[in-house]
Amino acid sequence: MELEVRHLRALCAIADTGSLHRAARQLGVAQPSLSTQLRRIEQELGGALFVRARTGCRPTPLGRLVLSRARPLVTELRSLVTEARAAAVGGRQLRIGSTASRALAGWLRRLRRHCQEPTLHMDVSANALLRMVADSQLDVAFVHEVEGCPLRVPEGLRTRVLIEREPQFVSLPADHPAAAHPVVHLSDLAGDRWMIDPTVDGEWDAVRRVLRAAGISPRVLHGDYHTAASLVATGEVVTVCQPTSPSRPETAVRRLHGDPLGVRLLLAARTDTELEGVYPDLADAYREVAHQAPAYREWLEELVPGP
Repeated sequence: MELEVRHLRALCAIADTGSLHRAARQLGVAQPSLSTQLRRIEQELGGALFVRARTGCRPTPLGRLVLSRARPLVTELRSLVTEARAAAVGGRQLRIGSTASRALAGWLRRLRRHCQEPTLHMDVSANALLRMVADSQLDVAFVHEVEGCPLRVPEGLRTRVLIEREPQFVSLPADHPAAAHPVVHLSDLAGDRWMIDPTVDGEWDAVRRVLRAAGISPRVLHGDYHTAASLVATGEVVTVCQPTSPSRPETAVRRLHGDPLGVRLLLAARTDTELEGVYPDLADAYREVAHQAPAYREWLEELVPGP
């Protein structure tokens, strides 16, 4: 087996996350597949690269040596792809579409650092953004797919998973009794008004299904999530939110018991080259905001590490 760039990326992901389980989620692959890939890499290089323990994975001396050479190579290739892509389009602006995400600011900042000046088109509908990529109105789209409500991915689009399953949290008033606990049961919110944005593909169907499964039927208002955030702050409603959402003096972001709501985060483009040109910066930006969100960071740290 000859080493390829994807193998080096896998090694960096394992080192960065400290776990085969988390690295597999980050790379969008199954953990057994990543474990097999690591064994083959170690066989090719002639020794163990990581020490596996119940607490996670840490590099061996050989692993540290390989990583010290692998990281610059991965970074250089990323720059090469980015610069080549920019040259191929003759300096045309990179056209990005996205559903709402706190990772956007960091992603755009990193792209500008690599000599790309992106334009941004926001839409609550992931399906609409995917259609725009297929119709060449956008170059790439960063979207979320609500669990149980598959997106309609146009034929020919290439996709790469950023996060296989991102749990959805709940935003509630800071003085709500349930906010005193790190994990909230849906039954604790049965008497509250909920606000849901029905224009987000699959969102209302998924929330309604989860509420029904919990045996509760709260009052539901329909509105966009900017309005919902304001109403949460005044104590009028509770709402689902991304786990990277920050708590504020008037609001609290909490986990839902059992993580009943989830989304898959995807990047879509017409070619693999376009995906590879922007994906690493998006992954870095997402890790940054995930680390800044205490409740989500704790959730990630509680994931059972791989063998």
